[in-house]
Amino acid sequence: MMIRRPMRRARFVLVAAAAAMSAIVAARVEAETAAMPSIDLPNPYATGVKFGQLPEGRGWGGVIAVTPDRDGKSIWAFERCGGNCLNSDLPPVLHFDPSGKLIASFGAGMFVFPHGITVDKDGDVYVADANGKNGKGDVVVKFSPDGKVLMVLGKAGMPGDAPGYFDRPSAVAVAPDGTIFVADGHGGDSDARVVKISPDGKLIKSWGKKGSAPGELNEPHGIALDSAGRVFVADRVNSRIQIFDQDGTFLAEWKQFGKPSAVFIDKNDLIYVADAQTEDKEGCTPDPGCRRGIRIGSAKDGTVKYFTRVPTRATTSRAVRVSPPTRRAMSSAPRTLARVCGSTPSNSLTQERRSSSGRDLHALENNSHRDCVACAARIGSALGRGRRNAPFQLRLRPATHYGLRHRRRHLRQ
Repeated sequence: MMIRRPMRRARFVLVAAAAAMSAIVAARVEAETAAMPSIDLPNPYATGVKFGQLPEGRGWGGVIAVTPDRDGKSIWAFERCGGNCLNSDLPPVLHFDPSGKLIASFGAGMFVFPHGITVDKDGDVYVADANGKNGKGDVVVKFSPDGKVLMVLGKAGMPGDAPGYFDRPSAVAVAPDGTIFVADGHGGDSDARVVKISPDGKLIKSWGKKGSAPGELNEPHGIALDSAGRVFVADRVNSRIQIFDQDGTFLAEWKQFGKPSAVFIDKNDLIYVADAQTEDKEGCTPDPGCRRGIRIGSAKDGTVKYFTRVPTRATTSRAVRVSPPTRRAMSSAPRTLARVCGSTPSNSLTQERRSSSGRDLHALENNSHRDCVACAARIGSALGRGRRNAPFQLRLRPATHYGLRHRRRHLRQ
C-alpha cells in the first residue's frame, strides 16, 4: 500500500495536467475562432448586372453610404462628388428610381467628407459629414425629399464634444418616433460616442468614450435600430457590434460579424454587417483570400446565416449587382442585395491639417475598395420588391496613373 499511493498520486497529477493542457488548448482554439469571423457560410446571392446612371460627364467617387427610400424600391446614395467634395460643385446626395434613373440630386457645396445616410418614416433624408474644413462639415443635415434643408445638427466646421457639437460624425439612425441617434467619431482623437437627439434637434443625452471595455467605443462607424428599438453600433476598431438600449445601457457585444464598417437592419430584423477590414493570420491577401464581405443574420439572436464575399480585385474596376436568392435559400431576406463600389483605388488619399486642433485628418480620404463594401450593407430590403430582378449598378471611371500605382502598392501590403 505504501508503494501504490505515490503511484496513484502521480497518476492523478498526470491526469490533472493533461486535463489542464486540454483546457488551455481548447480555450486558445475558441479564442482564435471567436476572433476570426466565419467565411464557411452559404452565399445566396449571385453577381448580376449594373445599375445607376449619372449625368453625362460625371464620374463616380466613393459611394460611402446608400439606403432604401421609404417606398422600399428607390435608393438614396451619399457620394463623394466624384472624388472630393471639399471644393466641388457637384451634388453628393443622389436619389435613383428602381431602374437606376437619377431622379433627384442636391447638397452641392455643403459637405467635406460624406459618410452616412438614412431616411425616416416620413421620407426625410439625414446625412452625416465626417470631417470639417473651410466652415463646412462635422454636421448632420436633415433634408426634405426634394432637397430643402429642414435642420442642421452640429456647428459647421467646428468640431467638439460639447452639447450641440460633433467631431467627425460617421452615421445616423432615426427611430419611428423621430428620435435621432448619431454615431459620433471617426478614429484618431475625434469623439467616440453615441448622441441621442430629440426630433426637434435638442440634445437628450450621449454615451460612450474611447476604449475597448463594454460600452466604450473606438471609431463608431455605423449605427442602426432593430424592431425593438435597440441601438446597434458598428464599433469598428474593436471588431464588434455593440448593442444598447435607447438610454445607453450596454446590452451585448457581438464579434461574429467581423470588423464592422456598416450595419443595416431591415423590418424583419435581418441584419447586414459589412466587414471591410478583417485580416487573417497572414494579413489580408487580395480577395477572396481574406474574410472581408457582408455577413447576414438575425438581429434578434446574433446568428450569422450567410456570407457574401468581397469580389476579387479584378471586379472592383466595375460595379456588381447581386441577384435575388431563392426563397428556399433565404425566404425572409430581401430579394436583392446590391454590391456597390464607389470607384477603383484610383483616387488619392490626401491628408489635410486641421489648424484648430493641429491633428491630421483625412479630409479628402477616398478609401474606395474598403468603403464600397461598407455601403453595400445599407441596401437592406430596398430592391426587388417591385421588380424581381431590379438591377443595381454604379458605373466607374477608369483608374488614373496614380490609381494604378496605388493599386500595386495596396496589393503588396
